[in-house]
Amino acid sequence: MQQRRTLLSRTWFAALSTAAALATTLPAQAQDKMVMKAADVHPAGYPNVVAIENMGKKLSAATNGRISFQMFPGSVLGGEKEMIEQTQVGAIQILRTSLGPVGPVVPEVNVFNMPFVFRNEAHMRAVIDGPIGQEMLDKISASPAKLVALGWMDGGSRSLYTKKPVRKPEDLKGQKIRMMGNPLFVDTMNAMGGNGISMGYGEVFTAIQTGVVDGAENNPPTLFTAKHYQAGAKYYTQTNHLIIPEIFVMSRVTWDKLGKDDQALVRKFAREAQMEQRALWDKSVADYTGQLKAAGVEFIDVDNKPFYDATAPVRAKYGEKFTDLIKRIEAVK
Repeated sequence: MQQRRTLLSRTWFAALSTAAALATTLPAQAQDKMVMKAADVHPAGYPNVVAIENMGKKLSAATNGRISFQMFPGSVLGGEKEMIEQTQVGAIQILRTSLGPVGPVVPEVNVFNMPFVFRNEAHMRAVIDGPIGQEMLDKISASPAKLVALGWMDGGSRSLYTKKPVRKPEDLKGQKIRMMGNPLFVDTMNAMGGNGISMGYGEVFTAIQTGVVDGAENNPPTLFTAKHYQAGAKYYTQTNHLIIPEIFVMSRVTWDKLGKDDQALVRKFAREAQMEQRALWDKSVADYTGQLKAAGVEFIDVDNKPFYDATAPVRAKYGEKFTDLIKRIEAVK
């Protein structure tokens, strides 16, 4: 009997040892289920949010549910600055953010943040889809920011929306205009004739409504979905002073936990998300512009040259270290 017990014990121990060995040799991606928090300041249904949600669905299908996304839209996890900080420590895994708050962390992206650096949206897309765009993603990923840049998203052309009509730089005199949290953007508005005020996105509606600011600047989908026109910003002056691509990133903490096969899947579906968001974006701009006009927002066409000329000192100041890169951007057809 004792001999039989000893044999069973040895057999059980051998089985345990084999299982343990397999567990240590199998990659983490084959064992652990991961639900990634994905965040955005924009609301549910916004093109960026939809593209990321669909990316998560594809990743879940490809991994049999082992990796999936849980979407947190509408700034429920904070403003962009706060969410970047959460992503850096791994509390958020996937984040879509504007480049504005990234500029202070990765100075090179300020080239894309400069006023009138792109001729139009087609030019911007040609740049981010090409070698320059990839180089910039690589710089972000290699920086101390602890972010892995997965791809680009369209942020459209940013123009002014105000309580009073603006047709030339002089019309901005004395007007307080909300800008994203980056000194470059405040300098841009100051150069254009207004008074740039750095402020979080979630504060803008009340600030316009109460007169803390006289307006802001952004694209038509944002003006509509954030309802800033209902706060009193009824004039949309199409300066197109900023055409800034946006990025979506993964926390470096999370990325390093993925196996190579999963990283490759994330890259593949990220590229598809980039192209899907672009198609959704173009449709949304047309749809929201129509809805804004129906709601009484006046779209004002202007001569952009006076605004371009006024911002020359900003391009000189922030582009001084990147003259070669700016020349390469200008050369892209």
